[in-house]
Amino acid sequence: MEPLRTIESRTVVMPQANIDTDQIIPARFLKVTDKQGLGKALFADWRYDGEGRPRLDFVLNRPEAEGARVLVAGDNFGCGSSREHAPWALVDAGFRAVVSTRIADIFRNNALKNGLVPIVVDAAAHARLLAAPGAAVRVDVEAQTLTLPDGAAVRFPLDAFSRYCLLNGVDELGFLLSQRPAIDAYERAR
Repeated sequence: MEPLRTIESRTVVMPQANIDTDQIIPARFLKVTDKQGLGKALFADWRYDGEGRPRLDFVLNRPEAEGARVLVAGDNFGCGSSREHAPWALVDAGFRAVVSTRIADIFRNNALKNGLVPIVVDAAAHARLLAAPGAAVRVDVEAQTLTLPDGAAVRFPLDAFSRYCLLNGVDELGFLLSQRPAIDAYERAR
């Protein structure tokens, strides 16, 4: 994982509520253990027709979505089954943050472990983002703030350990391995 301090990006808006993990990455794409390439399958059932052709009316297939790193979704994003492939697909597609009024706990935990910032904001801030697709925002992981297009900054919750891992570009295993000298010293003294 790369260290993640700030994200400056335009937004992609998907206002639907209750977007579940099966829509984020359909089950038929869960056969892989490699994160690379899953971005092509992101929202596959919404993004492509039955013949595999891009649906031109789907937001991720529009030119204005190109290069966007922040997804603004409706309430209760990432609900449904636990599948780490969902944040893998979002990150592989270039997203580094998801904003909603509520993010499912399992998805949130999987996102944090994979370098995707789950940002929960209040209904008023969320409504302002939904009303401004493609607007520029700034995510500051260290300060735990999301700066809206009008310049207002809203705070978002992030536990200290997850924040540390994001800022330093390490996952849980990487953090444990970084503690190896202290663990070895403890074991020698024991």
